[in-house]
Amino acid sequence: MTDLVSILDGNTFLVSDHRGDIEPSLDFPTGLFAFDTRFLSTWLLLLDGERLQALSVDDAESYRTRYFLVPGEPSHFLDTKVSVIRSRAIGGSFDEELTVLNHSGQEMTFTVRVEMAADFADLFEIKNTRGKRGHLTAKVAEDTLRLTYRRDAFHRETVVNTSAPAEIDKTGMTFRIQIEPHGEWTTRLTVTTVIYGARGEDVRTRLPLSGSRTTADIQAEHADFVAKAPKLGCDCEPLAGAYRRSLNDLGALRYESIALGVRLMAAGLPWFMTLFGRDSIITSLQVLPFLPELIPPTLTMLAGLQGHRLDDFRDEEPGKILHELRYGETAGFEEQPHSPYYGSADSTALFVILLDEYERWTGDVELVKRLEFSARAALTWIDTYGDLLGTGYVWYQTRNPQTGLENQCWKDSWDAISYSDGRLPSFPRATCELQGYAYDAKLRGARMARLFWNDPQYADQLEREAAELKERFNRDFWLPGKGYYALALDADGSPVDALSSNIGHLLWSGIVEESRAARIAEHLLSPRLFSGWGIRTLADDQGRYNPIGYHVGTVWPFDNSIIAWGLWKYGFRAEAGQICESMLAASRYFAGRLPEAFAGYERELTEYPVQYPTACSPQAWSAGTPLLLLRVMLGLEPEGEHLIIDPYVPSGMGRVELLDIPGRWGRVDALGRSRTRDDESNR
Repeated sequence: MTDLVSILDGNTFLVSDHRGDIEPSLDFPTGLFAFDTRFLSTWLLLLDGERLQALSVDDAESYRTRYFLVPGEPSHFLDTKVSVIRSRAIGGSFDEELTVLNHSGQEMTFTVRVEMAADFADLFEIKNTRGKRGHLTAKVAEDTLRLTYRRDAFHRETVVNTSAPAEIDKTGMTFRIQIEPHGEWTTRLTVTTVIYGARGEDVRTRLPLSGSRTTADIQAEHADFVAKAPKLGCDCEPLAGAYRRSLNDLGALRYESIALGVRLMAAGLPWFMTLFGRDSIITSLQVLPFLPELIPPTLTMLAGLQGHRLDDFRDEEPGKILHELRYGETAGFEEQPHSPYYGSADSTALFVILLDEYERWTGDVELVKRLEFSARAALTWIDTYGDLLGTGYVWYQTRNPQTGLENQCWKDSWDAISYSDGRLPSFPRATCELQGYAYDAKLRGARMARLFWNDPQYADQLEREAAELKERFNRDFWLPGKGYYALALDADGSPVDALSSNIGHLLWSGIVEESRAARIAEHLLSPRLFSGWGIRTLADDQGRYNPIGYHVGTVWPFDNSIIAWGLWKYGFRAEAGQICESMLAASRYFAGRLPEAFAGYERELTEYPVQYPTACSPQAWSAGTPLLLLRVMLGLEPEGEHLIIDPYVPSGMGRVELLDIPGRWGRVDALGRSRTRDDESNR
């Protein structure tokens, strides 16, 4: 039983303690949230003026939870004559059924109180505390408490209704109840969130899936989502469990966009329950062989919000794909630049990569043709605004030093990019994986130009530029004395020589010279980077290494899945399998749900992977990790109208069978079995 329990339906989610209570928090987002605003900051249950204690929590499903509670201290539990069950679900609105059970042979009287409050905090205000600038009000009606926040045109409301008679005041509801011997009392509390628009109505009412949904509706929707995915049969329970949990989490993380009314994938609970360019694209790449229908809405939304002007505040540039889109108060009043924000140097190339990969799997030529302008604009950005210094590389430096991101690669914390001795390089910076993505994007752009855009001249140009980039990169980024590629180039063009997991992304992109690939694989699986549970973000002998530092020593599951894919592409099947095995072994200790990151301690030091204290969970690209690992183990690769299946299943996993894999070839099955020792020795 964890300290915090969450339920979610898209980007509406609730985080409470293990009793089901919510108390104001300024360091972790507890409460009821929707579209980046906290609609409940207090939700406390009292029985005769006392807090309750949890016996058990049933949180097996993502959208509903049940708490079993009793009053008093644990030493008195044997004598308790009353218990309480809180059954809650989320689906547009938040519903909680309170049931008080009298276990005695006498009629009993109780006072049930639920304390309620809404601070309407923006997620950014929880991270960076400040006072509200609008006006909070509370109004009481016969069976309703209405909590309202207004700041100019920004208008949000929380409406709480009860099904049982109650004494309602501006801070909650009180129920004075009598229960017959061995009887029970129940009320249903419904919390509705309202996001007012210019017309004075909830902006979500016009969306296809607007309004509250019953648990049966959500259950049916989730079942339909999971049913569309290929069926996994295997002898490895960690793999089976991780696959099931990933599909459920991916289904739960889908939300309906206010802008287009399409279903998109939120990046992760609690901090990133919105559209992220990089996260959405990588998650799409991970899930593409399993759920290809998720990709067109993501590509279409990103293309629709593609940068078209120079805007320093938002780091926006023509052709650039967004980093993050927010709906809260601080974005609306331009106190934060996320409406949307474009501070990501990799999402633009990744957009082109995803578009091509999607067509390879599905044969959806129409989408490639429809997004031709956006793809060309993205490719142009790589060589113009992306190349800040005119050296043929993609660089980054924020145009907004006040609220923009310093680091605009996937490791975007302030200290993530460093020299091996721990010093931080100057700006602009050109990290190595950005160049790999640009190389891959050019080759894929060339393929689309030649096959679908009827522009062979442009295709020749992109292929020539890709070859020149690969040659230039292998000259400037290679560190002969260390035998690996530099993490980045600094503003002077000198190598930033830290050993990091970024070099694994280079294998995935294909920019690594064949003669150097074995050295890269060796470094990735060496004890300096490989903890036994996975590949660390930074090697353990580097100056800034910290096994619990966000990007400087932790293990990120998505990072490992991309690295495994890259190792597979260069023929290092056993090494890729080693990562698959370690990730799936780690997933057992997280109930099948790989978190955003976990600590980088050696496997020999701990019998289980150590949790990272503020990791998002569920997180989309962590949920996508087991799916990509499955693709790697089964050796799935589209080739024209056919799917190549070349399995390499690590020893000990037994049979791995995937049925009904969708694609342009129809639906096919893939079967792999563990390698034997003889297989390994003859490799």
